[in-house]
Amino acid sequence: MTSDQPHDAGQAPPPLPWMAWRPGERVVVRYRAPDGVHDALGDLLEVTPDAVVVQTRRGAVRVAAATMITGKRVPPPPGR
Repeated sequence: MTSDQPHDAGQAPPPLPWMAWRPGERVVVRYRAPDGVHDALGDLLEVTPDAVVVQTRRGAVRVAAATMITGKRVPPPPGR
């Protein structure tokens, strides 16, 4: 199947990378919002097929899957 062909209903949908993440892990998620592109960096609170919730320094941020650009696990912040 090439990228320009529609998804075959008989095949599994493409994997959702964030579904492999676990609450408590530190992550960064880049996402689109009406006012531009933002990053949510912090501890993962919740993971669903439709969204993730990240506890950032400014509070909990819910990032809808439809707005996600990229994301990954990151190491803990450096010690002081």
